[in-house]
Amino acid sequence: MNHLRWGILSAANIARKNWKAIHRSGTSVVAAVASRSLERSREFIRECQVEAAFPTPPRALDSYEELVASQDVDALYVPLPTGLRKEWVLRAAAAGKHIICEKPCGVSAADVREMIDACRANGVQFMDGVMFMHNPRMKRIGEALDDRSMGEIKRIMSGFSFFMDEKTADGNVRLDSRLEPAGSLGDLGWYCVRFALWAMRWKLPREVSGRILSQVGSSHSPAAVPIDFSGELVFENGASLGFYTSFKAEYQNWVHVSGTKGYLRLGDFVHARSDHEPAFELSGNEVRVKCCECGAEHTEAGALNQQTHMIRNFVAQVQSGRLNEEWPDTALKTQQVIDACLESARRGGASVAIKS
Repeated sequence: MNHLRWGILSAANIARKNWKAIHRSGTSVVAAVASRSLERSREFIRECQVEAAFPTPPRALDSYEELVASQDVDALYVPLPTGLRKEWVLRAAAAGKHIICEKPCGVSAADVREMIDACRANGVQFMDGVMFMHNPRMKRIGEALDDRSMGEIKRIMSGFSFFMDEKTADGNVRLDSRLEPAGSLGDLGWYCVRFALWAMRWKLPREVSGRILSQVGSSHSPAAVPIDFSGELVFENGASLGFYTSFKAEYQNWVHVSGTKGYLRLGDFVHARSDHEPAFELSGNEVRVKCCECGAEHTEAGALNQQTHMIRNFVAQVQSGRLNEEWPDTALKTQQVIDACLESARRGGASVAIKS
């Protein structure tokens, strides 16, 4: 089948990873890139072509509207700030474009539900860009959870943080409440919550609570945003998640699952240290999962990263002619939990019930 033709809506730095993933997928090409500046689009394309060149360089555009309307684009990758995503996802859906949307997908669950409904009504696929969900390691972890060797899940603990330099923080969109109102909770907590919902087989928690441990806003932000956040989720069966996110703590991304008969630990659940053999610990034993993409040599250089697997999975779904309803549903559930955590924090940590 023909390659899926991608448009990248914004020249944000995070888009560079998915440019490379599209290039390595063997199923896609980048057809166009749009930013608010034509020179910025051209610069982004020039820089990305150096590292992963398409035979026909993508078109550079200075208008999001033009990209959404482009007839030579089948799908859009949307790495715009959270506060801008709803408008452009709705426009893209109306134009018949399939969508991978960065996270958090919207400012609220109501917004995300509207985005998903628009995609469904227009027959286009929606998925949030949580790349670790597409790592081959997740299948093996799922098997470990399903075979009951760990027993019943009782507790999940998770942490995701990185240190934001104060010298450059003031110009960072992550500290602008108009663009990223959930701060580190949305930017990093999305991953912690997503892993827990997946481990609990997509059951929503009974109640959640959250605490803003520290907050700050940039000089042009109307309000402060959380930069240190702790959350707690309690499920109907008594299992729970405790998580921590921060822009002020050193880099970490780990998860620990405690069961009645064993435990599972990952020190790199969001960004696997190895594409070739991502590993996890199962009750004291290391389990390595080969990527099976390197051929006979099996080298790290030949392995496909999780972003590439994400693009391949998305393209295969689009080309199947059927919509995957699980992907948008998991995005909505994640947003519901994030919203409830933030509501709790703003109410002084009071528990908030979640309606299924």
